[in-house]
Amino acid sequence: MSRSPMTVEGEDRLRKELERLKGTDRPRVIADIAVAREHGDLKENAEYHAAREQQGFIEGRIQEIEGKLSICQVIDVTKLPKTGKVIFGTTVDLMNLDDDSEVRYRIVGEDEASIKDGKISVTSPIARALIGKEEGDVVVVRTPGGDVEYEISEVHYI
Repeated sequence: MSRSPMTVEGEDRLRKELERLKGTDRPRVIADIAVAREHGDLKENAEYHAAREQQGFIEGRIQEIEGKLSICQVIDVTKLPKTGKVIFGTTVDLMNLDDDSEVRYRIVGEDEASIKDGKISVTSPIARALIGKEEGDVVVVRTPGGDVEYEISEVHYI
């Protein structure tokens, strides 16, 4: 099984969610099931069935997070030499050469990606075009609307 890259923040977020699921949510739903069981006939007990369904979601999410954490490779770009090269975890300032607009993206793991937060997946077309390039390079990104040219203004190791 191959390792999947993850930022320090991404790993921390997953570990905190796992801690909450195991320490708060799981005990709460177990207590809810116990209370619902006391109400009698389980066949027609909506509270019981809802609590069991909730328990299934929680256990599924716990397994999913534990699986992701077991295969992740945490990369901390703040501890890497600052070469001006775009690598996983760096934040990149880009200038669109067609309309001179500027954007900033951080290249993160697939589970961390959020375009509204300026985080793009390492497997996205933009990230694939940027990886390995340096400040001042021009990259062409293939989009459904056609090719877009970006110049790499600056690479941040933050």
